[in-house]
Amino acid sequence: MLDQLSAVGKYLGQTARLMVGVPNYDTYAAHQRSRHPDAPVMSYEEFFRERQEARYGGKGRVGRCC
Repeated sequence: MLDQLSAVGKYLGQTARLMVGVPNYDTYAAHQRSRHPDAPVMSYEEFFRERQEARYGGKGRVGRCC
């Protein structure tokens, strides 16, 4: 029962972070290590910068309509 509550709490925390646009580096790093072991894992700073650019249209990309 406690394990299930912990899993629900973790899931709700991740959902809340995604709703406000805060990237989860730990989830990214775990995914990269398990699914793409040959690919390099970005540092937290690189990851955060890449997520900010993707969200706000960095590198000349426009992700918004106006």
